[in-house]
Amino acid sequence: MNQFFVTAIAEKVSALKTEAYFLERQSRGDLAAFDDWLSSSPDEPPIEGDEPPK
Repeated sequence: MNQFFVTAIAEKVSALKTEAYFLERQSRGDLAAFDDWLSSSPDEPPIEGDEPPK
């Protein structure tokens, strides 16, 4: 029973740390720079094998 609780607590702590990590990364994000990066990609069809599924 104790191992079950320890595992559940470890999973919760891991989830909270992951959330904090992504919130911190989000705060450093720059949407304008992301849009610039996307617009700089070439306007070509995908390489064979990289097409989106139909």
